[in-house]
Formats: sequence, C-alpha cells, structure tokens
Amino acid sequence: MAETFDLVLKGGTVVNHDGIAPRDIGLRNGRIAAVGSLGASAAGEVIDCTGLHILPGVIDTQVHFREPGLEHKEDLETGSRAAVLGGVTAVFEMPNTNPPTTNPDALADKVRRARHRMFCDFAFYVGATRENVDDIPELERLEGSAGIKVFVGSSTGTLLVDDDPTLERIFAKLRRRAAFHSEDEARLRERAGIRRPGDPSSHPEWRDEIAALTSTQRLVRLAEKHGRRIHILHVSTAEEMAFLAEHKEWASVEVTPHHLTLVAPECYQRLGTYAQMNPPVREDRHRQALWAGLSAGIVDVLGSDHAPHTREEKDHAYPQSHSGMTGVQTLLPIMLDHVNAGRLSLERLVDLTSHGPQRLFGIRNKGRIAVGYDGDLTIVDLKRQQTIDNSMIASRCGWTPYHGVTVTGWPVGTFVRGRRVMWEGEVLGPAAGEPVRFYEGV
Repeated sequence: MAETFDLVLKGGTVVNHDGIAPRDIGLRNGRIAAVGSLGASAAGEVIDCTGLHILPGVIDTQVHFREPGLEHKEDLETGSRAAVLGGVTAVFEMPNTNPPTTNPDALADKVRRARHRMFCDFAFYVGATRENVDDIPELERLEGSAGIKVFVGSSTGTLLVDDDPTLERIFAKLRRRAAFHSEDEARLRERAGIRRPGDPSSHPEWRDEIAALTSTQRLVRLAEKHGRRIHILHVSTAEEMAFLAEHKEWASVEVTPHHLTLVAPECYQRLGTYAQMNPPVREDRHRQALWAGLSAGIVDVLGSDHAPHTREEKDHAYPQSHSGMTGVQTLLPIMLDHVNAGRLSLERLVDLTSHGPQRLFGIRNKGRIAVGYDGDLTIVDLKRQQTIDNSMIASRCGWTPYHGVTVTGWPVGTFVRGRRVMWEGEVLGPAAGEPVRFYEGV
C-alpha cells in the first residue's frame, strides 16, 4: 500500500548530512515522514522542485527585531517576514529591547507577542545583568529561552556588564552555552577620542582589534576556569581567529556575512554610516583571516546580526549615527553567491546555518533533513541571478547595504514545520511561528 503524505516535494536535490543527491521529501503532520524516491506515493499536494536544491531550514542565531519599545524600526512580524523571504526558518532574537529581556515576565511577553504572529519559529536570548545573576539557571530553561546573552562591550541598549566580579558570578551560574558581544569596554572608553566627527571610517580605528582580542581572551579564561561553554558572536579580527583556533574546547565562533563580504575602507567610502556596525567592518587582512578560519573549521555558525535602524538614525553625522544594518533577508543570498564563487561548498554552508546551530545549542528536531524532524526546509535556485534592491527589503527600515549588488543563488521557498510560508518572493499566511525547543530547557 502506497504511503500518503500531506505534501511531497518532488525532484529536488537534497543537501544534507549524507551529501547532495536527488531525493523526494514527504511531509506529514508538520514533520519529515520520508526521504527518497516517492514516485508511487499519494499526497495532498505535490510541488515540483526540479532544478532546485533543498536545504535544511536556515537558522539565524543572531537577530535584533527591536520589539518591544523600538517598533519604529522593526517588530517581530516585520522581522520574521524578512526572515522567511530570505529562506530563514528560525531565529534567535537578542535582548536589547526596551524594556530589555532580563526576567521571566519580559521573556514570556516576547513569546506571547511572537506566537502565531511571527512567520518563522523563534527563541529569545535573556540579557545578563548585575541584578539577575541568581536567576540565570531559571532563565536558561524557560519556554522560548535561547540562553543568556552578555554585552561585555557597549552596543545598542543598556545591557553592559564589564566588571570582573559580575562576570565571575555569571559564569558560575551558567549551564547552557552563553553568547557574548566581545569588545573591551575600558579600551573603548579610553579611545573614544580617536573617532573623527563625520568620518565613519574611523569606527574600526576606535573599536580596534586589540579591544576585540583582549575581551575574547578574558572570556575564554573565564570559560576555562569555570568549565562553561561560550559563544563568541560576530568575530571580526584576524587576531581573535588565531587565538580561538587554540581554544575551541569551550568557545564556539560566529562570523557574519557582512564581515565576510564588506571591506574597509571601501565600504565606508561607498556606504558611509550605513556600513557602521559593532564590531566594525575592517580592512582586508581581517576578512581574509575570517575566510581562512571558516575554511579551517574554526567557525561554527553564521549569524546575520540583523540590527535595523531607520534612515534618519543612520543619517546622523558620525559618531552620533547608529551602529547596525539589516541582514536576515540577505544572509542566504549573499552566502549562496560566495558558494557560486567557490569560496565555500554548499555542504559547508548548510553546516554553518543548520547543522551547526542545532549542534551548538541543542535544538530539538531541527537542523537536518531526516525522518522525524520538523519539516523546516529552505529551497534555493543556485543558478538564479538577482539584483538586491532596497525595495525588496521587508524590514521596516527598508534598506540594505547590498542595494544594487547582483548575486547568483536565491531562496525560492521556505517551509516551517511542513507549512509553506514563502514561495517565489510571496509570504504566505497566516503566521504560525512557535518557540524553538531545546534539550536543555523547554
């Protein structure tokens, strides 16, 4: 008797843990029910994926969707709309909102706002503060918690924790892998005078490689002392990459598409403050070191660090201009273009965006195409050429640093738990996002 499925994806090339091969995928009750040749199977719907590649759903483990409190530049609905347009099926969102996500009530409020309003699945980091250290074991295990995020260097928001006594207390309490914005705050304060008014190219001179390296060395020492797993976000320097290569026992590594793609000083000459990020986009020797670290396997995951600001906020004269850029919608197109240029394999991209997040953070039922897993799938046309345009950007701020850039490789379909939520540039409702589930938590 032939099997029956809710949906069968026919004729696509599946990219997964066992390689790249033509396979059909059968979905039932939101999960993957079969992978292989399903020629005689019955299905409620069949989608012809001939000529397309099917990837495990892309998981973006660093986004800022700004809700609550900063909805003038993004909210959970608009951010998730941008995510699924970019082939992203789940996101980890950051705590520097207003009010910040630092207690059970604030986390529960975000989960309530997101459930069945976001188009992708979601988890939320909880910001560590001097006041909530004793609550960390509880905060790590609540529904929708991606774990603890610590801002060791100042960025957008008020969640700075840079003193040794508090960091020691935080490390002693951690159980899950915690994420860190790693820049040395004392050095940033000392060097603030290096910023040249009106010149964003001085941003990486101020927030230099020593500020990044000193902080990352400090965090690794604490991780080794306490036996805790840490995740260094948006690594941007050659010095950090060389150091982290020798300290992988406790520290995992994220890089971003913009640090792999943009380069100083050209990006500041071309984009001005629209290239301004924390940590900064740096000169080519750093970019080359990030690629070398990616090729060597030092890098564990890609995150977009999607951090939207309005044009008005970006148009302030440096350094009053805000640091951050959009990225969740362009993460996959930019990286597929790098795949087509031969800078990394498609299998390595899948490891960075699906298998890697699942492995590092203990995500349940996501991150691979296998029977019994959630039907989270990203379908791409590797051959499609597309010019990225500001008008495509679903983020409320409506701009991208890649405006006018032509890429090869494009997401054409996004499935979340078996539901088609995007096809050929159209978001399909209703929104049905649910909290990501973890082995060490809910």
